[in-house]
Amino acid sequence: MQGGEVLAFVTAFGGFFAMVFGIFYLRTRQNLAMIEKNMNPKEFANRPAPYKNLKWALLLIGAGVGLFLAYILDNYVLFHSMRDDFDHNGRNVPIYFALIAVGGGLGLFGSYKIEKQWWDENKDKQ
Repeated sequence: MQGGEVLAFVTAFGGFFAMVFGIFYLRTRQNLAMIEKNMNPKEFANRPAPYKNLKWALLLIGAGVGLFLAYILDNYVLFHSMRDDFDHNGRNVPIYFALIAVGGGLGLFGSYKIEKQWWDENKDKQ
């Protein structure tokens, strides 16, 4: 092994260890803070997420619409030229990633707005 390979291995191992340690450390701190405020941490561990499926659905729909829009733009709207943004098949690669991210973000934003509206309507009933 050469120096770069060893450095990459040590960095990956150290990063993984730090991540696992940080997750357990922060979870313990959160549980201790809840106990200090006379809350039971086990009550919040299995709390249902009412709009979890909606969030995933809108995220995937948004990403799919973004991918489809990127395909339409790439094949029918944008003119292909010999630039660095295009791969060897003449595809505009960055637009695919950008529109998937934009579509997914819009889906998550729509999910947030729907959940917020529901919580605002039902906070008086709780």
